[in-house]
Amino acid sequence: MQTNFTLAQLADPDIAEANKILRACVHCGFCTATCPTYVLLGDELDSPRGRIYLIKDMLENDRPASTRVVKHIDRCLSCLSCMTTCPSGVHYMHLVDQARTHIEKTYTRPFMDRALRAYLAWLVPKPAFFRLALLGAWFARPFKARFPGRLGAMLSLAPKRVSMPSAADKPQVFPAQGPRRARVALMNGCAQQVLAPEINESTIRLLTRHGVEVVIARGAGCCGAAVHHLGKEAAAHTFARANVAAWTRELEGDGLDAVIINTSGCGTTVKDYGFMLREDRDWAERAGKISALTKDVSEFVSDLGLPAPTRPGGLTVAYQSPCSMQHGQKITRAPQALLAAAGFAVREVPEGHLCCGSAGTYNLLQPEIAGRLRDRKVANIESVAPDVIASGNVGCMKQIAGATKLPVVHSVELLDWASGGPIPKALKGMRLPASPHADTQAAE
Repeated sequence: MQTNFTLAQLADPDIAEANKILRACVHCGFCTATCPTYVLLGDELDSPRGRIYLIKDMLENDRPASTRVVKHIDRCLSCLSCMTTCPSGVHYMHLVDQARTHIEKTYTRPFMDRALRAYLAWLVPKPAFFRLALLGAWFARPFKARFPGRLGAMLSLAPKRVSMPSAADKPQVFPAQGPRRARVALMNGCAQQVLAPEINESTIRLLTRHGVEVVIARGAGCCGAAVHHLGKEAAAHTFARANVAAWTRELEGDGLDAVIINTSGCGTTVKDYGFMLREDRDWAERAGKISALTKDVSEFVSDLGLPAPTRPGGLTVAYQSPCSMQHGQKITRAPQALLAAAGFAVREVPEGHLCCGSAGTYNLLQPEIAGRLRDRKVANIESVAPDVIASGNVGCMKQIAGATKLPVVHSVELLDWASGGPIPKALKGMRLPASPHADTQAAE
């Protein structure tokens, strides 16, 4: 794609990066076939190619974002399916992130939209306040029909039960069982602590059982993805620096073999810290080191190796690969291979490349599109007749669980169970099928 930035514009590192990305695009349109919003809406401007044209025009002319541009950029899920499809290697993620930052700086949204985005940016990274908000939503759930649009969507997504804080999420060190094979920092995150604290608990049990010392580092917290995708660049960088500082202290202290992430959306962001802070002289080198150390839990466990399962297999699992896992981090086989090795029958999900509609805060800000994508995803999952649905991202898990009666768990919960841990909470009371390891039994 031909671009016409001035030399003065190209002196800005962000514009120089945008120019490089734009010039890689050859207008081929392969991205349209795998873009969820284009598949649903059929509008060229709701495809990656269309959005690229809008972003190019906005940045080249150095103009404030228009209502038209905001509409179509807001509809982008940042699922990054287009990056998997693109034969030219266009780094759409960095381009759309820059567009969102430009929108945040130059466009004045309607008051309610602005207020909701500010509220979510403040609330989601704070587990204590997020938990209180969900308790309030729980009381309001019976009246959700009276709340239209986004407010109704927020109440619909509120869990029926709000978990108490887990002791596992406090800063501490969990010693390895037996000889220590590795030492890692586990990111305990923010929303996941509230929505599904059992994921971190399962991860810690799985790793320590197999000789890994696990550190919950003091000072680490939200990865910054939520605010980053809302265009709030300064806030995202603040979260990134806090995490880099916390994990660097551990790295320079007793050492780290990896930073483990069990929420793939967070993993995609942390692996990008080196790029996000590239122009910050005080942080760029440290951020790059942390990004290089970061691994999804499935990557790390695959390299670690697990022994033969000790618990019954036999369950048929539909593995829903989060977009941030398969498109953002390019992890396409490790979770399925681990589940199969643990004794589960793993089923591929039709249209597995299409987003479920969660996408961070997308299902709160674009509930109609998100709902259509969720229903399409659930129909595809249920078509393979699984006993249970597994995923690697808490947002996907909660989105999908809202439209199916099938139990939904994190893949690490199944791996923990198969290697000696407790049965996942979502499977308790379920009638387990016959397996080579045990007779048919009721889960207790």
